[in-house]
Amino acid sequence: MVEHLRDPQAIYARSFALIRAEVPLDRFPPSLHAMVLRLVHACGMPDIAADLVWHGDPAGAGRSALRAGAPAIVDARMVAAGIMADRLPAGAEIVLTLDDPRTRDVAATQATTRSAAAVELWQPRLDGAVVAIGNAPTALFHLLDRLRQWPERPAAILAFPVGFVGAAESKEALIEAGLDLPWIALRGRRGGSALAAAAVNALLADPP
Repeated sequence: MVEHLRDPQAIYARSFALIRAEVPLDRFPPSLHAMVLRLVHACGMPDIAADLVWHGDPAGAGRSALRAGAPAIVDARMVAAGIMADRLPAGAEIVLTLDDPRTRDVAATQATTRSAAAVELWQPRLDGAVVAIGNAPTALFHLLDRLRQWPERPAAILAFPVGFVGAAESKEALIEAGLDLPWIALRGRRGGSALAAAAVNALLADPP
């Protein structure tokens, strides 16, 4: 039988101690340290830290927004499932419009994906919200298109779309958009719902 840690707190402490030893946090502002640690913890790949890019203070802005009761708007059920909903401040909630009955009709009308169409329904809740994208590049592309037209501005964008088609390009589009709002993204094809949820959880939990 292989000896291993069984105490949850010991496992938690050891995990983050190992991550701190492997990730060069000095390239990040202190406000992002907790988020970077949770992102690495969520995927087990310390090397993603080198591909993280950001603008402004997405952690500080996102945390303040949630504490003020703003929603976390997500693109996928798996992102919603990974968020520690019991830690959400009073008034804050998770908003997922992918399964809204109107989304399918919008997708058909606009000849686009349901993930992109779901963004059309974000507008009433978007201003001051935290947006977490962990699945669909088309959701991020569509959000960027709408931000050129809509007056609403999210408090922060946490961009982790994943895949071989459009994922890297959507994040580069965010980087090049010149948005005057805080955001963080993982360059390249990597990403995923677990990372997007981890980024939101970093805004809700005590620093590891």
